[in-house]
Amino acid sequence: MSNVLHAPAEWLAELRALPSVTVLENEPLAAHTRFAVGGPADLLIDAGDEASFVHALLLCRALGIPHGVLGAGSNVIASDEGFRGALLRFSAAAVERTPDGLVHAQTGASLQSLVSFTVERGLEGLHTLERIPGSVGGAVYGNAGAYGHSMHQFVRRARYVDARGVWEIDNAACEFDYRESVFKRHKDRAILSCSLELPAADPEALAAEALEIRKVRDEKFPPSMRCAGSIFKNLFLANLPAGAADEVPLSVVREGKVAAAWFLEQVGAKGLREGGVRIAHYHANLIYNPGQGTAAELRTLIAEVKRRVLDRFGFELEEEVQYLGF
Repeated sequence: MSNVLHAPAEWLAELRALPSVTVLENEPLAAHTRFAVGGPADLLIDAGDEASFVHALLLCRALGIPHGVLGAGSNVIASDEGFRGALLRFSAAAVERTPDGLVHAQTGASLQSLVSFTVERGLEGLHTLERIPGSVGGAVYGNAGAYGHSMHQFVRRARYVDARGVWEIDNAACEFDYRESVFKRHKDRAILSCSLELPAADPEALAAEALEIRKVRDEKFPPSMRCAGSIFKNLFLANLPAGAADEVPLSVVREGKVAAAWFLEQVGAKGLREGGVRIAHYHANLIYNPGQGTAAELRTLIAEVKRRVLDRFGFELEEEVQYLGF
């Protein structure tokens, strides 16, 4: 743990003494990411309540400890070299209905638990996010969405901690955009919870639609597959270079966007492989690790298909996945 040795010796003891905190040394990140790649983190600090997480995070910052925040690891490529410093994870996972009718969710909760909670209570909107892996925090961070619905439509407030303390902001201050938020642009802000407002609907109809979405998603992205779902963001047709836009058939445009997979198909991405990782033969925007792949191989394959699209269409695809430890 060379990068944390300069801190006072008592700081680890202070962390371990916090309620609901677990400190793991040299913890392999492959065990905590859906891609199942990544070397050891010097420290993995797991906090099960907000006060302990905030204390641990502010302590790292006050002492100058190199640190980062990890969610469920479903959309992360962790370096084969691991993470030098302290990696913090907030695992508090309460989801509840508040007296004002909002749904309050701590960001350590799985997105699926939030989706199921709202469907069972006849609250419409998040049902189309059925079976998307990851945490509530990750979903807010990346403005997760599918089938016409995204988190930004429902988040009314978000609570976060930064170097100055704990804050609560409204929807506008979250600065949501397509697969973007203020938290993605300011990684020093760690999300603690959010409050959502959803319209009422028929629970049985929502459950039926969610079940159909689950079937589709499980066929495309089986839960056991070591992948992050789609690797690249889809593209807005209006933002494409003129030459590229002219080539896109109108039949593949949905809500003004073109699937990244369409461009990847045109450059022969399906079935490509690099070492132990490969692109699915049935989906050009799905890179997965059958078992022995590495983060370096993932990055090489991602760079290769990005280069092909740039050479062919004149623009660069942007990853949805986040890189950790590079």
